[in-house]
Amino acid sequence: MLPTHVQLVDVGPRDGLQNEAQPVAAAHKIELVHRLQAAGLKQIEVTSFVSPKWVPQMGDNTEVMAGIQRQPGVRYSVLTPNMKGFEGALAAQADEVVIFAAASEAFSQRNINCSIAESIERFRPVAQAARQHGLRVRAAVSCALGCPYEGDIAIDKVVDVARRLQGIGSHHIGIADTIGVGTAGRVSQVMEATLKHVPLAELSGHFHDTYGQALTNIHACLQLGIHTFDASIAGLGGCPYAKGATGNVATEDVVYLLHGLGIHTGLDLDALVDAGAYISGVLGRPPASRVAKALLAKRANA
Repeated sequence: MLPTHVQLVDVGPRDGLQNEAQPVAAAHKIELVHRLQAAGLKQIEVTSFVSPKWVPQMGDNTEVMAGIQRQPGVRYSVLTPNMKGFEGALAAQADEVVIFAAASEAFSQRNINCSIAESIERFRPVAQAARQHGLRVRAAVSCALGCPYEGDIAIDKVVDVARRLQGIGSHHIGIADTIGVGTAGRVSQVMEATLKHVPLAELSGHFHDTYGQALTNIHACLQLGIHTFDASIAGLGGCPYAKGATGNVATEDVVYLLHGLGIHTGLDLDALVDAGAYISGVLGRPPASRVAKALLAKRANA
């Protein structure tokens, strides 16, 4: 039995744009958020409160959060790697903070220069402070399907990190295929093992499409009843650890799949295509979404 309704979290404004080499103006980011919420999205990952030294593209976080015309029922989340970031998120009136830990020791050391255990302890005060202030805490387990340094990751390691993130106060756990190497069988195994410890309503999938498997992996999750997924408008975002990676699965492609399965999303696909075309135009390249390319070509020929 597939779920009747799926909730999508669009991570394009944050995860999608953070690695762009060219500066993207705050006004364009704000307009993108407005277009996403107009298309029906209720969860949008807007920005990150990190040092602009490390992620210069997100240096306008306060300006972007202040510029959004918020809609009732929409949750605006931000990535917060430490307490300084949390204080910025709190001041910007974020609804949810996002934290993360890798399932790979090598990735954790190379990405944030500490062990998995140390990274989770760093996030403990962030999670506690968020809960005290009434903010939701969403946690991601990165490299859950594979690591660029370690290769395959044992399922029990993924489950262990998910449980630790639960233990520090996370409301939600996302299983992330950071470099896009997962396949449906392995994804099912990882999700089934995680579901023994994380309630169905509190588990989601985050898939990159490096090997063209993201939609297949989402379908495998749907068959387990999982009904929350991250996606990125126009397929924004690459992965610096996987050469040739196409980045996050495109929101438009996921919605086309879900609507084809008769699953309700509350999203307007045409409006999403417009949003993707808008930000792709800003970036000076076509959208990575195959559905967007097909529908834009169909419009042009109409």
